[in-house]
Amino acid sequence: MPTVSSPSTISSLASITIPKVRCFDPANSSPAGFRHRRRSMNHDDCSPESSVSNGSVTVATDSPTPPPPPIADMKIVTGEAGYVLEDVPRLTDYLPDLPTYPNPLQDNPSYSVVKQYFVNMDDTVAQTIVVQKNSPRGTHFRRAGPRQKVYFESDEVHACIVTCGGLCPGLNTVIREIVCGLHHMYGVSKVLGIEGGYKGFYARNTITLTPKVVNDIHKRGGTILGTSRGGHSTSKIVDSIEDRGINQVYIIGGDGTQKGAAVIFEEIRRRGLKVAVIGIPKTIDNDIPVIDKSFGFDTAVEEAQRAINAAHVESESIENCIGVVKLMGRNSGFIAMYATLASRDVDCCLIPESPFYLEGPGGLFEYIEKKLKEDGHMVLVIAEGAGQELLSESMRTMHQADASGNKLLQDVGLWISQKIKDHFARTHKMAINLKYIDPTYMIRAVPSNASDNVYCTLLAHSAIHGAMAGYTGFTVGPVNGRHAYIPFYRINERQHKVVITDRMWARLLSSTNQPSFLDPKEVARKKIEETHEPETSHDQPEVATAEQNGVEHLPKI
Repeated sequence: MPTVSSPSTISSLASITIPKVRCFDPANSSPAGFRHRRRSMNHDDCSPESSVSNGSVTVATDSPTPPPPPIADMKIVTGEAGYVLEDVPRLTDYLPDLPTYPNPLQDNPSYSVVKQYFVNMDDTVAQTIVVQKNSPRGTHFRRAGPRQKVYFESDEVHACIVTCGGLCPGLNTVIREIVCGLHHMYGVSKVLGIEGGYKGFYARNTITLTPKVVNDIHKRGGTILGTSRGGHSTSKIVDSIEDRGINQVYIIGGDGTQKGAAVIFEEIRRRGLKVAVIGIPKTIDNDIPVIDKSFGFDTAVEEAQRAINAAHVESESIENCIGVVKLMGRNSGFIAMYATLASRDVDCCLIPESPFYLEGPGGLFEYIEKKLKEDGHMVLVIAEGAGQELLSESMRTMHQADASGNKLLQDVGLWISQKIKDHFARTHKMAINLKYIDPTYMIRAVPSNASDNVYCTLLAHSAIHGAMAGYTGFTVGPVNGRHAYIPFYRINERQHKVVITDRMWARLLSSTNQPSFLDPKEVARKKIEETHEPETSHDQPEVATAEQNGVEHLPKI
């Protein structure tokens, strides 16, 4: 990823308030007055199946995983004291002559009591809020919210919504609030639901969405639109968007889905279409970076406690009983960690970020024996991605992936349960009972709780305001408690993970009294890696990372 100038250089450019690098070339934009029609193009170099030229990088139109954008495609604004704004694209970057209209919210009676209707155009949200007095101001993102001028008239808008990937609590709430928000705030009446994920665009599976249709769907789990993995064909999807006259696309899904959304945006920009592409990040694992947390996470933690409580009741009621609970978390152990902290009945929590071993002094088996001798029972929580390296010899699916590109995992819950049984049967130290609980799909299928319902409403409204204001190619989410518009490349560059050298993980170890399963050399190595990892792709090397500053970028429950 590119870097910006040193702090001293940025300070000397304090008066600069325009982008240091240009995001789009207006010379390549469509003619003035162009609204929403297929632009004429040379068939040899601009066919739908050809590659999209993107600065110095070529992105295949049917690839759902774009490489990081070159610096020429990033909108970077610098200011005083090391201020850096990572801005998001706007329709006027490639359609410079679009007309604007007064925001209809100013005449909406529901908002008549609001002191300030609109967000100031210069409002931004800081990524890091704990700094030292001499620290640069660091990375910021554009604040979400309604603007005074919009780029779509109400009767012009033809929006569509699609859900992709696995199920997550809150999907129906987001769908409902996009439909109702567009209708009640902006007077939009044409909203289409794309059924069955990305492939629904070209399979012609759609339903008309109205406030009446979606009125009660937030009380149900799952998604009324259906979902699927894979099915991403960029040219077919954009052809369908263009042929249907859709000009706002709301894409709800996880990191793989958002990568696909980024490619769709690039193809729409290449064709010069007046279409806003908005991502709403969805992952029950909470592994999307930058944002405070993903929707559905609070509900997942709350539901996970029910399984933990059941395991605790079982283990307490039977002599030498071990309750094993497997929770979601392919690469990030946030659900397991927060459910453990909230429950206080867990004796051991294993997550993908923290390696562990079974045999020998300080190993898991020794700790289990110790707990059974002391208490006569124990509860073990394990995230689905934990311990996968220990299964590597028997994993036939080690190099296989699902339709979304996720690596196929073995069932670590069943594996570790059998390993524990085999150990005690082999050593003859004591007879044990083991109860295994896997509530994964029960948790994914429940309706969202009150906290997530409110959060989903805010996400949907922020996305609507951004689309109406002409922003595109972005995802929305809270950054330090304030909703912001985040460029696609920032949430696609890495995954959000538990920092095992952070205070929150230390709180968990203190709560469970489990060993860390790490030797001092491993802890020192982890700290060195985190110290040398830059805070963001554009921040100065001198800026300390969030973990070094004591900032815990973890979900706020």
